Amino acid sequence: MIARYTRPEMGRLWEPGNRFRKWLDVEIAACEAWAEMGEIPGDALKVIREKARFDVARIDEIEKTVKHDVIAFLTSVAEFVGPESRFVHMGLTSSDVVDTALSLLMREAADIIIGDLRQLMEVLRTQAFRYKDTPCIGRSHGIHAEPMTFGLKFALWHEDAGRNLRRMEQARETISIGKFSGAVGTFSNIPVELEAKVCGRLGLAPEPVATQVVQRDRHAEYMATLALVAASVEKIAVELRHLQRTEVREAEEPFTAGQKGSSAMPHKRNPVGSENLSGLARVVRSNAMAALEDIALWHERDISHSSVERVIIPDSTILVDYMLHRLTGILKDLHVYPERMRANIEMSYGLYNSQRILLALVAKGMTREDAYTLVQRNAMESWSKGVAFMKLLQKDAGIAQHLSPREIEEIFDLKYYLRNVDFVFRRVFGE
Repeated sequence: MIARYTRPEMGRLWEPGNRFRKWLDVEIAACEAWAEMGEIPGDALKVIREKARFDVARIDEIEKTVKHDVIAFLTSVAEFVGPESRFVHMGLTSSDVVDTALSLLMREAADIIIGDLRQLMEVLRTQAFRYKDTPCIGRSHGIHAEPMTFGLKFALWHEDAGRNLRRMEQARETISIGKFSGAVGTFSNIPVELEAKVCGRLGLAPEPVATQVVQRDRHAEYMATLALVAASVEKIAVELRHLQRTEVREAEEPFTAGQKGSSAMPHKRNPVGSENLSGLARVVRSNAMAALEDIALWHERDISHSSVERVIIPDSTILVDYMLHRLTGILKDLHVYPERMRANIEMSYGLYNSQRILLALVAKGMTREDAYTLVQRNAMESWSKGVAFMKLLQKDAGIAQHLSPREIEEIFDLKYYLRNVDFVFRRVFGE
């Protein structure tokens, strides 16, 4: 299921061959920097550039014996390069290569997700303007509150997505860090100039102070950002699930030709996509917690973080890519039922006007407490008896002392609630 929605770029990004390709990119960049500093002969660098490659199956075979993935990788590379391979990995420790390459991979994954967020925002903007003036009831605690428009929901989600976009761009910058300072970050076998040269070639900034690893609060920030993106996806998904309930049915996920909702009940049209997204958000959030646990390592480095990251970083980036792509498709082709929205507005007998009546009575000189008692009494009677709220108010002697039937009728004006929608849209979209 996920494979149908995930962009191929994200899946390929985390394949072993691409991971080793990034390792090789880092190793070659280091060799180029060493050569620039006169420590590797030009002829040797040329051989390394021309011959350096690897074989994934061979790496796996070697690793079974050496029990060390970087050594297995370097051995495979050496088999292709020959004697000049003695210059590969010169002065480096494994984390110099692995952590720097991981930064490159996470940066590319961030670029894909940033693209996904921009596509989502385009759909949200389109739908916001499409339904800008479509009235629907606003709800708090699941109960009718006051009218709004359906387009405001999309405008809100667009603003959420914009914040997530900025967070993802910041997380991309935070993780765009390389490290070439040796076993405990002291440059004991590496000249300090080398790190800047290699990072410059790779488009990364050097870790200002490193141990043996790039510091894991960077990865935790990145993973927490993915969790926030996933939480925002779930926020929309939960709303869609509510709107699709039979009793509400104001909007509905696309239901394509030939699709079936239930193996037992042929009538079912279930919000399976939104439910799927709600569930996957839990996985991404839990992965963020695991990333937070990776920050504290023993002394200058252990590898308790490594096994975790091999799972959570590919999984979360792949899942968020999938979630954003699937949500964008759902929202783009969402079935929307304005007539049902209008019917639902009327379902609560005009009770949504209670605050306006309360304020009108206060403006006429009543205390807020007395006005609240009068309005609430009529509201509860309207709800329990299924009688129009306006008619009860117009018959109430206590209210009649302050508001005429005509004034009450004028208060029950739906357009009043929607008069500032354009203002909100200008703040969100600048138009």
